[in-house]
Amino acid sequence: MPSRGILGVGSALVDVLARVDEAFLPRVGGEKGGMMMVESERQDEWISALAAPPAMAPGGAAGNTIFALAHLGMPVAMLSKLGRDECGAFYRQRLLEAGGSDIEFLETDAARTGRCLSLVTPDSERTMRSYLGASQLLTAAEAAAVDYARYDLIYVEGYLLFLPDVVPTILRCARKAGCRTAVDLASFEVVRIFREQLLELLKHDVDLVFANEEEAAALLGDGLSESETALRLGALCEVAAVKLGRRGSLIVRSGTLTPVAAVPARAVDTTAAGDSWAAGFLYGYLCGLPDAACGRVGSLVAAEVVQVMGSELPPERWDRIRMEIPTMKA
Repeated sequence: MPSRGILGVGSALVDVLARVDEAFLPRVGGEKGGMMMVESERQDEWISALAAPPAMAPGGAAGNTIFALAHLGMPVAMLSKLGRDECGAFYRQRLLEAGGSDIEFLETDAARTGRCLSLVTPDSERTMRSYLGASQLLTAAEAAAVDYARYDLIYVEGYLLFLPDVVPTILRCARKAGCRTAVDLASFEVVRIFREQLLELLKHDVDLVFANEEEAAALLGDGLSESETALRLGALCEVAAVKLGRRGSLIVRSGTLTPVAAVPARAVDTTAAGDSWAAGFLYGYLCGLPDAACGRVGSLVAAEVVQVMGSELPPERWDRIRMEIPTMKA
């Protein structure tokens, strides 16, 4: 268990979760399964066209991971900017209820709290169209003002690369303060846009990197086997984790490849599956567990999340996870 805590840095977004059929996706453009930035007015337009009212939950990539870590009993906080509105108050209160701290949230009157419209098709794949709102107003100067020495590990979502110099500032300040640093590559679109910058950051400023197979391929190139991709990613950082969905995951530390099986589950929505896997892995990593055990905890948390709509689990599912974790530590 970390002596200080984990700081997640990312866009604090309120998730708007809706089930749609395949025919709905052409309305929103882009590739199925990916993420695109849009204006709030476009979100309003698509939400109004839904067949049924959507569900609401706190979200954002780093937010999903931080909320899950809070439910696992880890001391957490989140650096993000919220609007002074009902959605911002909702997000802050939900983190406090989960056991986290709201000490690092910033507020603004200049924009609304962001939203992520998550469209879930019958195959359980989710296509995201995000409006960053207030969270896109986070500046490098504000990031530099954080006391990173409060934390053991800083977890950054790749989506923040859209904000000028914010991610490099966070990583430099965190490492100067003696923190371990982790980055999730976010989406294949993000990797395509920021590939060269990501390669430099991973080589010099990142201890742990999380990616799914599409993101890893976008960073390192197609034509490689899954194992080759994982090993090449692992050559950039101390630890690399490549998430393979139903086929489990590959973890690389110091050149050693560890495959981990997925926990079987009947998926109804893959929203936050990768973020939840990262939370389980980080729980194990910060508790000093072996890589295989870290991956098994990640698989357990992800398997529970894909069985519900959205990223929020009911209390009884968190109780079950906490009871099962000790069996996965060997």
